[in-house]
Amino acid sequence: MTHRFPIKEVARQSGLSTATVDRVINNRANVSPQTKARVAAAISELEGQEVQLAARGRRLFFDFVIEAPTRFSREVQQAAEQVLPSIGSAVCRPRFQTQETMTEDDVTAALSRIAKRGSHGVCIKARDLPTIRAAVNQLIASGIPVVTLVTDLNTTKRLAYVGLDNQSAGRTAAYLIARTIGDGDGTVLTSRSNDRFLGEEEREVAFKETLVRLCPSLRIIDASGGSGVHGKTSRIMQSVIAGLDEVRAVYSMGGGNTAILNALDQNASLPDIYVAHDLDDDNRRLIEDGRLSFVLHHDLREDLLNVFQAFLHHHKLMVMPVYTSVSHIQVVTPENIPPFKRRFQKWT
Repeated sequence: MTHRFPIKEVARQSGLSTATVDRVINNRANVSPQTKARVAAAISELEGQEVQLAARGRRLFFDFVIEAPTRFSREVQQAAEQVLPSIGSAVCRPRFQTQETMTEDDVTAALSRIAKRGSHGVCIKARDLPTIRAAVNQLIASGIPVVTLVTDLNTTKRLAYVGLDNQSAGRTAAYLIARTIGDGDGTVLTSRSNDRFLGEEEREVAFKETLVRLCPSLRIIDASGGSGVHGKTSRIMQSVIAGLDEVRAVYSMGGGNTAILNALDQNASLPDIYVAHDLDDDNRRLIEDGRLSFVLHHDLREDLLNVFQAFLHHHKLMVMPVYTSVSHIQVVTPENIPPFKRRFQKWT
């Protein structure tokens, strides 16, 4: 495995011992594929952090534990790498553990490993489950601050929630649909990635309450549970939409939009309006092609900047107070698609 970083740096980034990293780098025996993948991921992360590696100052390691489709996790990692050069008060070193689907045991085991090896802060996107909440509180009790990203664990002692106002997003989606198609007969399809992500639940509740008030004649049908992953989402959609009457609108809260659109197309049920979340690469292509009507977008760079700011304030490396950092929602249409992201200017 070719790389240009000291083994000690790769070990710190991966959370493995130097001996283990040495075995991987030199292709020695008795190394699991998972360990090799962790080392490869650490080297990739170091390549994205080279400006930070050259900086001088206190070094802080922050761990990201994210259950999300790869396309979203990739966006989070890219956003972190883009804002890192702008941070002047410390050298922030993010370490990522991401999976498209994680069991409760996966999440709690990840948090346990972080507690054992140490961390200056954990940013987590996970389902709101009792065992996960308990693991988060245990991590906090050990002295490691936690920030939730995009979806909250609001009954824990987390330091802050960072992300969009999910209730406002749901109301906005309902308003856009109501203003576009009006009241009348027909079906509105909703889709969440999982029923235990609190953020998506907040979007759905606010959406339904608002749409029922604005368009009481529309029928809302749910097709959730695909984790935003193409294959799972496709199977669920095909089972739900078979035999449905006209689908007039779709509100997708959790991704998998290519799979949803393909299933609707095969059923000859393409909607008049389709509202989705997040301007990732997939959704950018879909809205450029006119297959999405609106994308409710928030800038992940702002979110990641707020994550690092919360941690730095906790460690007394910033004087700014910590507030619940809620992102502004931007309604993106095919006519106002923002350009690709640029790097932030330096701040301290």
